[in-house]
Amino acid sequence: MTADISQNATQKAKDAAAAEAVEKSIDEQERQSGFLVLRKVAPYLWPADMPWVKRRVVWAMLALIISKIVSVATPLFYRDAVDALAGEGVPMIAIGAIGLTVAYGVARLMTVGFQQLRDAVFAKVGQRALRMLALETFEHIHKLSMRYHITRKTGGLSRIIERGVKGVEFLLRFLLFSIGPLILELIMIGAILTYLFDWTYLLVVAVTIGFYVWFTFSITEWRVRQRRQMNAADTDANQKAVDSLLNYETVKYFGAEAREAGRYDNAMAGYEDAAIKTSLSLAFLNFGQSLIITAGLVAVMVMAAIGVQNGSMTVGDFVMVNAYMVQITVPLNFLGTVYREIRQALVDMGQMFGLLEQPAEISDKPSAPDLDVKGGHVTLENVHFGYDSDRKILKGVTLEAKPGETVAIVGSTGSGKSTIGRLLFRFYDVAEGALKIDGQDVRDVTQLSLHKAIGVVPQDTVLFNDTIGYNIAYGRDGASQAEVEAAARDAQIHDFITSLPDGYDTTVGERGLKLSGGEKQRVGIARTLLKDPPILLLDEATSALDSETEHDIQDALNRAGQGRTVITIAHRLSTIAEADRIVVLENGEVFEQGTHDELLEREGRYAQLWHRQQSEDE
Repeated sequence: MTADISQNATQKAKDAAAAEAVEKSIDEQERQSGFLVLRKVAPYLWPADMPWVKRRVVWAMLALIISKIVSVATPLFYRDAVDALAGEGVPMIAIGAIGLTVAYGVARLMTVGFQQLRDAVFAKVGQRALRMLALETFEHIHKLSMRYHITRKTGGLSRIIERGVKGVEFLLRFLLFSIGPLILELIMIGAILTYLFDWTYLLVVAVTIGFYVWFTFSITEWRVRQRRQMNAADTDANQKAVDSLLNYETVKYFGAEAREAGRYDNAMAGYEDAAIKTSLSLAFLNFGQSLIITAGLVAVMVMAAIGVQNGSMTVGDFVMVNAYMVQITVPLNFLGTVYREIRQALVDMGQMFGLLEQPAEISDKPSAPDLDVKGGHVTLENVHFGYDSDRKILKGVTLEAKPGETVAIVGSTGSGKSTIGRLLFRFYDVAEGALKIDGQDVRDVTQLSLHKAIGVVPQDTVLFNDTIGYNIAYGRDGASQAEVEAAARDAQIHDFITSLPDGYDTTVGERGLKLSGGEKQRVGIARTLLKDPPILLLDEATSALDSETEHDIQDALNRAGQGRTVITIAHRLSTIAEADRIVVLENGEVFEQGTHDELLEREGRYAQLWHRQQSEDE
């Protein structure tokens, strides 16, 4: 029994040591990445091609320096005013006590004025940097591959962007306008105290500040680790909330509201625990800081009081020393918070810049030409592909869809039907073989021109949380209202839209939840018709609909396919019986192909699927 307890204690000690080693490793990586982040932010503050940005940075720095000079000089007016009123010493400026008091007030006003001028001049620079970084990140996310997006959670991804941009804003504001100015102010005050009085004042102030900074940074490093745990818990809770809300209908279907609330509450419990530890450590930090700075203040004031008593200093000198110590104390009180937030900002920015460094799996070749569509002849030549290297989906598929032809691809679940559609749109690249349009390999042309040439109607049309008109007009930027309505008529949804109180201005809700499945599909078809692509990909576009709605949608799809090359990925075989050619996939290979009648006569795999579905329908 004793041996087991000893063994458990040893294992716990090893686990704790391992966890501490991991934390130290993370801290070291964060410090190293911090310098890289600062190097990446610098070009946004000093761009070579924007001289107006450089001018604003210079003017902001000049205003900052002037404000600090005035701020440090202000207690000198205060001292002379006190001495003039007390009848001691010789004022630096012979303008009387009232004049010195007014000068003191003007100096304080100038300090604030130059600080505000600095912020006003720099505001455009900072906001421009934020806008450019946010835009660059947003554009890069859209360039990342489908493989990346299906492995990342949308809630966590949005939080990385949000925190990263806020981190840049914080870094610009506090690193440039808090830490740098504080160091400058401390140096100037130390030089004045040494010049006017004695080096011992500088020594006491330096020791106080040094000990204060050491204590603050040590405790803050500990708090950063706690903050990291709190952020992880926050991200986990946010992901669970977003995931649950996106699956609102599923939650309702299974009566899982309490289950989802429990999952969210468990995540928030972890956040609560981490937040409490963070609050307690903050209280300890604040008390320790107050103790150190108060001790230094009292020591300096005692030295000044002794000087006044022995006649080597005036009452004004005593007041001035107190003013300088208070002036030092105020920014130092925020040092822990600023340091912690800067550390956290560097972490958040590091995550965002790491996202920016994530390579795009699918990218255009240098100087790639646009796709030149002459007729829309689609060919797959011995195509091999797998989402994972150890699991092949397509194993040497060869097929073609001639211009104006309708080709249907059918097969059992997992046979690779939808994969062909993703390869055609170049969400992924083939591993072997080639996929061509009018003889041009899709890997050799620009993705933008490829996407313009292909219209997709998916199984579940997802709509933006906007109006019906906006969602249809999304098919082609700049489309007129008449063109939108013409596309709606072709999709057989115009009459439905005009029957609504708000017509085309009717909002559809998040992901189109206010519309039925058939209505959403018609909006999706209208959107694709407005795009007017030469190639149409129907990815099980009616499999989620009832038979009557499916029949109506099928009529709209038949209209949409006129004059276009149509590739239909189908589950219900009744919807593709009129196709020019039907390709049957099985285990990633072309099992058979031909017309509906030809395949039924062969009594092969297609005939089995057909008879099975017919019996199920009956």
